[in-house]
This record gives sequence, C-alpha cells and structure tokens, in this order.
Amino acid sequence: MQHRGTVELETDRLVLRRFTMHDAEAMFHNWARDEQVTAYLMWPAHKSPEVSGEVLEEWIFHYGEKDFYQWAITLKENEEEPIGSISVVSKNDSIEMVHIGYCIGRKWWHRGVTSEALKEVIRFFMEDVQVNRVETRHDPRNVNSGKVMKKCGMKYEGTRRQADWNNQGRCDAAGYAILAEDYFSESAQRNS
Repeated sequence: MQHRGTVELETDRLVLRRFTMHDAEAMFHNWARDEQVTAYLMWPAHKSPEVSGEVLEEWIFHYGEKDFYQWAITLKENEEEPIGSISVVSKNDSIEMVHIGYCIGRKWWHRGVTSEALKEVIRFFMEDVQVNRVETRHDPRNVNSGKVMKKCGMKYEGTRRQADWNNQGRCDAAGYAILAEDYFSESAQRNS
C-alpha cells in the first residue's frame, strides 16, 4: 500500500476534501445532530455544534498522518458546506485492506451522492493507494446503505449474526467488499 493521506478528490458533482474547524456548524446542522442519520451509526447524535467542533479537532489533528483518511463530502456548487463524511474506520496493512464508513445528511438521501462519493474513494484506494481489498458493512435493517455498496460494485460476503453494535444496540453485520482483481477486471471491461 502507498498511503497518501486525505487528499482532495473530485467527481462530476462532488469535492471530497479535508475538514476544517469552520465546518463545525454545517456538520452539526446537516447531519451530526439528526437521530435518523445516526440511527445505525456507532456514535450518538451531537447535542451542540461544540461537540461537532471537538470531533473535527481530533480529525484535523490526524491529517498529518499518511494513513489517516477522513473526507468531508461537499457539492461542487458549495464546497464550503459539507453535507456528510466518508472515511477509513479501520485498516490492515498486512492484507492491504481498508474498511470504509460513511454518512450523509437526510436532505441528500436518495440522490446518488453517497454512491458517487464511495465509488471515488474505492477508485482512489485501488488505483492510488494500491490496496487489495476495500470493505464495509451495514446493519441489515439499514437497507439503503447496502444498496449503496452494491451500486459501487461491492460484493455481498454474508451476514454475521449479532456481530456488531450501533445506536439500536447489538445487531447483525452485512459485509460487502471489492478486491483489486475485481475492480481492475471491471474497469478493463468498461474501457474496452
């Protein structure tokens, strides 16, 4: 793996960039305070913009590390206002694997934004960082998260029963992944 850290990424509609302390208000108002957004996440909804600021402080502190990946999801028409986040929540250099987590404000659900962000992050990890495996998981009750994973070419690998937890309590974990061999084979087919 060739770690590069949280570099700016761009898609047709999005800019994925580093967070700044100026993002605390938008983070709080656009997604972090919303209990519907955080229902299947592992952190509680934020009670104030100050809580969001404390989280951002921690992330910003780690931006100097080449193996730290935490992006603000922004729309090109307003790069100043993040509408969600996408990040590496765990990694294993021995098997060249990153595990991705994401969340986005309810106002932007069902618009393909999360899929567009995840596709670009997968591309970045496969082509630039040279990982062998990108994986993620979701609570099976959060059906739309699984749809995002499938749309991005990830393969369903099975559901581990009562193997995870979130704000609903103990839960099952539906796992998805894409391997480098699958990614590059599909890319070659698209380009031929």
